[in-house]
Amino acid sequence: MALNHEPNIPDQDLFYEELIKAQRELSDDQADLMLAKLVLILSNHVGDRTVLSEAITLARDNSLATPASVA
Repeated sequence: MALNHEPNIPDQDLFYEELIKAQRELSDDQADLMLAKLVLILSNHVGDRTVLSEAITLARDNSLATPASVA
């Protein structure tokens, strides 16, 4: 299985809204924990170590290329 780089989520805006809504009323630490748990749950679902490694690299490289928000 190869990592899919193409949009693949039906109703992407609704998914994003659901993701944001799930974090409402959580502290920053709770929201971070929820997102970490979500990553682990979805990683377990994917299960393919090659795909997961590619996704980790892609996310890290993208994060390094994006300037951090200044609070």
